[in-house]
Amino acid sequence: MAVQSSEPELAHPPMYKVVLHNDDFTPMEFVVEVLQTFFHMDSETAVQIMLAVHTQGKATCGIFTRDIAETKSHQVNQYARECQHPLLCDIEATDD
Repeated sequence: MAVQSSEPELAHPPMYKVVLHNDDFTPMEFVVEVLQTFFHMDSETAVQIMLAVHTQGKATCGIFTRDIAETKSHQVNQYARECQHPLLCDIEATDD
């Protein structure tokens, strides 16, 4: 009798959204700069996301594995503090 081996199924890692939150003090131009610098967006996409943050209160900048999402969120928050802006970035689990 032969033993049949099966390939193990690899599960995809859980994904997380990196989210920017609106505030009344951070200039829109700074938000666009952050989106272009840390998320490598072209200017048109960055402006669209910035406007979504402004009008909806928050918007997703990208979806990544947990480590990458946490790193990007930390980088954005650190840069905002260095530039003396109260911009807040955090991560949220995707609905998947």
